[in-house]
Amino acid sequence: MPHVLTSTLPDATASRGGSSSVLAEREASTTQFPEEEGVELRSRADGKGDGVLATRPFAAGETVMVGFLIGALTDNNSHATQVGPSRWALHGGLGPKVNHSCDPNCGVRLNDGQAFDFIARRAIGAGQELTFDYAMRNFTIDHFPATCLCGAAGCRGSVTGWKDLPAARKADYGELVAPYLRLMDDDIAAQAPLQNAM
Repeated sequence: MPHVLTSTLPDATASRGGSSSVLAEREASTTQFPEEEGVELRSRADGKGDGVLATRPFAAGETVMVGFLIGALTDNNSHATQVGPSRWALHGGLGPKVNHSCDPNCGVRLNDGQAFDFIARRAIGAGQELTFDYAMRNFTIDHFPATCLCGAAGCRGSVTGWKDLPAARKADYGELVAPYLRLMDDDIAAQAPLQNAM
């Protein structure tokens, strides 16, 4: 049965620290989220908090969850999701509950509402936890612990942003990353010859 929240901001997002008037406003709301088909929030078997698990199989390339925004933010904070080179917002639904992995089974695709849909990078079985790499939508990671706890065989050891990913990892993610990240890379590459000439 899909998990339905009765607040416009999931509990785990609210528990990450920081404060904002938008956050307080969202927490006070009683608007219900639309049901998520094929996924639900459950306590993780390893005792490390909650995770979003598939309740049915998903094929590689299939949209697992459709993202939506619940408010814009004026700057980056522990509740923020980057949605542009210098823009942040709050996501609704179960998206903020999807945990990081250095070997994720999902990627992200920016939708028409400027939110991120989760797309299966490979087949996902019923009962598997959904994961994505936070570097898929954040150029830098400023509000997470330095040590990564994902447990993936190829774990980088820390939760890093896009700017710190090796080129091979960026290529491996293909188009399942925020498009502004590649534009930011292009801008940095274009600026390098100018800075070297000074």
